[in-house]
Amino acid sequence: MNIAIIGYGKMGKTIERLAKNRGHKISLCYDKTPHPYLLKNLDVAIEFSQPSCAFNNVKICIENKIPVVCGTTGWLDKINIIRNFCIEKNGSFLYSSNFSIGVNIFLAINNKLSKLLSPYSKEYHVDIKEIHHKDKLDKPSGTAVSLAKEIINNNVKKKWILNENKSDKKNKENLLIIHSKRINNVIGKHSVTYKSNMEKILLQHEAYDRDIFAIGSIIAAEWILNKKGFYSMQDVLDI
Repeated sequence: MNIAIIGYGKMGKTIERLAKNRGHKISLCYDKTPHPYLLKNLDVAIEFSQPSCAFNNVKICIENKIPVVCGTTGWLDKINIIRNFCIEKNGSFLYSSNFSIGVNIFLAINNKLSKLLSPYSKEYHVDIKEIHHKDKLDKPSGTAVSLAKEIINNNVKKKWILNENKSDKKNKENLLIIHSKRINNVIGKHSVTYKSNMEKILLQHEAYDRDIFAIGSIIAAEWILNKKGFYSMQDVLDI
């Protein structure tokens, strides 16, 4: 497989190393939005850049018929535009806020649990906690937002807020509060707590090695070859 890496920071370099270990060729490592002439003879692009340029990076890949796998978070206000653009252009796009196999199973379990608890939403207080390294730019994490959206879509809570937004904490029983921290040497840790007056259910995932995210993105890139449409990591894992 002939791969372009768009966004050549820590994650991009890790993807390069692990993709080569899996026998793939890296033809482009680029830290800006690539010009079309740079995207020739590629099988797939893996995009881990910055929220400010992810949209343009993904768009130009789709325009040039390059399947693209994206893990950049913090730009999801434009994700529906890309979804529609991908369908219009008969493109191939896969987005995930987290490419860890374990996290995606964690998301699926949380989705199922929040559906089961939906009839009892007034009895359970729900909190999400996430901790990441200090270099992570978006807050809360994309995975925390995905967890929150699943809970809200299942009518357990009405909206989510960051814990620091104290002015929004009226009608607390309908709020889903996300607690976010940035600490050195923490790869990524997420937990969801459902707590009533009589019991507590705790779901938790912790990543120990950044390689798990890179490996997941490469698996996704291998999977999306010869497919058309808009996908997520849960499609890759069939969950």
